[in-house]
Amino acid sequence: MATTRTANAHWEGSLMQGSGQVSLDSSGLGKYDVTWASRAEDEPNGRTSPEELIAAAHSTCYSMALSHGLAQAGTPPQTVDTKADVTFQPGEGITGIHLTVRASVPGLDADGFAAAAQNAKENCPVSKALAGTTITLDAALV
Repeated sequence: MATTRTANAHWEGSLMQGSGQVSLDSSGLGKYDVTWASRAEDEPNGRTSPEELIAAAHSTCYSMALSHGLAQAGTPPQTVDTKADVTFQPGEGITGIHLTVRASVPGLDADGFAAAAQNAKENCPVSKALAGTTITLDAALV
């Protein structure tokens, strides 16, 4: 069965001086402030950005895909921790995504884990949706 998730953004003013909010409507988890500065500068000052929201979605989806793939192969993980770094360059857009994953997988060697991690990178639904962006991976067992 297909599912649809909804978020809404409201923006006021110009790009550089304006501000807005994004709301996570499907979950009702809240509203988050956004500004150009929170997107283009190193200090978000309590505000989020489209890139941070993409990083959250990608790290979560990747962890789920990897966990599923490992379990299907008979080596379910104890833990999977994934960090997604989404790089935004003003004037160019999103220039890359770097995934860092660390997992505890009893009974699996480093080569088997590397193959599973690469497969998850290529097949997680968010990775597929972001296929126009360079996605790199650093995967290791802990």
